[in-house]
Amino acid sequence: MKVLIDNGHGSNTPGKCSPDGRLKEYAYTREIAGRVVFELRKLGIDAELVVKEEVDVPLAERCRRVNEYKASEAILISIHCNAAGNGSNWMQARGWEAWTSVGQTKADKLADCLYEAAEECLFGMKIRKDMADGDPDKESSFYILKHTKCPAVLTENLFQDNKEDVDFLLSEEGKRTIVSLHVKGICKYLGI
Repeated sequence: MKVLIDNGHGSNTPGKCSPDGRLKEYAYTREIAGRVVFELRKLGIDAELVVKEEVDVPLAERCRRVNEYKASEAILISIHCNAAGNGSNWMQARGWEAWTSVGQTKADKLADCLYEAAEECLFGMKIRKDMADGDPDKESSFYILKHTKCPAVLTENLFQDNKEDVDFLLSEEGKRTIVSLHVKGICKYLGI
């Protein structure tokens, strides 16, 4: 199984940062994605970054790269940070969540595994769920989810416009926690 890790946005994507500019989503998610790949490889898992460039790679190109692999032989996790506002003010929204494409899909099992890992790793922090269809993931027609053939999940790792979340995300403990959450969830999915 090829584990493909995608990071949110690029250095040339406008906005996408904390109100004080300390957390820039493109830089943060690239660091986390790189650490996830490193940790998975240490476990003998075939993992690869979808985007190695610092600038934003169009979604169609990201999907093309993912779809080079057979759908039955790959999974995709796209790592992001959430936002409740336009980036100019601190907001109150907090928490972690995962998104899959609309309907019952093969990605639901991967999302379930990531949610289980989030419950373990983010003890005491808000885990944002949508149980309307019987599973915790939120659903949307996000391009990266809709246009990739393999099971694909997009994670929103806390809020870049919540001061407490940003403080945690930028701490070494926070970075290790977010990496561990992804690694544990992927390992659960793979049965390792």
